[in-house]
Amino acid sequence: MSQLPLSRFTVIDLTRVRAGPTCVRQLADWGADCIKVEATGGDDGLGGGRDSPDFQNLHRNKRGIAVNLKSPAGIEILKRLVRHADVVVENYRPDVKYRLGVDYETLKAINPRLVYASISGFGETGPYRDRPGFDQIAQGMGGLMSITGLPGQGPVRVGIPVADLTAGIFAAMGILIALLEREVSGEGQWVQSSLLAAQTAMLDFQAARWLIGGEVPGQAGNNHPTGIPTGVFKTTDGAINIASAGGPIYLRLCAALGVPELGTDPRFATAAARLQNRDELNGLIEEITLTRKSAEWIDLLNEASVPSGPINRMDEVFADPQVQHLGMARGVDSKTRGHMEMVGQAVSLSRTPWSVRLATPEHGEHTDEIMRHAGYDGDEIAALRRDGVIS
Repeated sequence: MSQLPLSRFTVIDLTRVRAGPTCVRQLADWGADCIKVEATGGDDGLGGGRDSPDFQNLHRNKRGIAVNLKSPAGIEILKRLVRHADVVVENYRPDVKYRLGVDYETLKAINPRLVYASISGFGETGPYRDRPGFDQIAQGMGGLMSITGLPGQGPVRVGIPVADLTAGIFAAMGILIALLEREVSGEGQWVQSSLLAAQTAMLDFQAARWLIGGEVPGQAGNNHPTGIPTGVFKTTDGAINIASAGGPIYLRLCAALGVPELGTDPRFATAAARLQNRDELNGLIEEITLTRKSAEWIDLLNEASVPSGPINRMDEVFADPQVQHLGMARGVDSKTRGHMEMVGQAVSLSRTPWSVRLATPEHGEHTDEIMRHAGYDGDEIAALRRDGVIS
């Protein structure tokens, strides 16, 4: 028996594409027994298919069963699994679960302790409830594209599906909260997250600038909207990030650059002045950073307690010694694909680890095993397979 912290929980994974699988992956990595329920015909809806790095990274640490949930016998299989499960996660469009008869109220009648998590595009209720959800749509509606990119460039999407990912992570957090609350009440509950809610929440201080200050943020490119000077500065062999937020760090930056007089120059001596004259200040700084290589500046500035770092390509990220020290890539062996490296978790615990134990299951790889555990005998399993209910 696994001694990982969530090993006592069983999760039924009805999710597809990205937001839902991201949620379940958080639970699986920490030891939950996650049963991935797939359609008998396959097709997760994720571009690239089962062999893609994306699919393999999303669905590690799960067992797989292939069931036709459009058949009564398939729904009965799911309900048997739910009787002994702790969590169900789904990211259908809101009406689909009711049409299939696998909504929270229906499954709660079978297992009152069930924690049921739904991830939708826009929420389970409201005027946009029935709209199809997609990450880039949420990035636009949630304001992110209006503050990303160079000033005047027009809307720019972020280079990762941030609405999908954060909706999944928020849903996982909600599930863990509901499981903790269940220890007190003895009852499960319905956890809900959406791409739009997650994206809006992730606006954080930019949203607060509007909600509290009445200011509509715009695009600032590589410049920090409020901490100045913070941005990208060219060097003799590339470019680096420098972050100088607040007076003391700015003074240390000026000293490290060899121009302490910029610290007291009236054009730049206060935060308000630096904001007003940001482009001029950035130009003066870049004239200096263009005199040395990136690595030299990064070492020099960090020694002066001025935050600075490289702008890495993906291969450089995972070659970085600190990223390696943090264990942000973990290996797993697949029976069909050999050794693969997976993206790690961003949280560590002092006593109880997370792990990558299992490669993504083949389609229906564990169907018989899971069916037997649910109480089906060999003849029943064979008959259901002949009828196309399972594969």
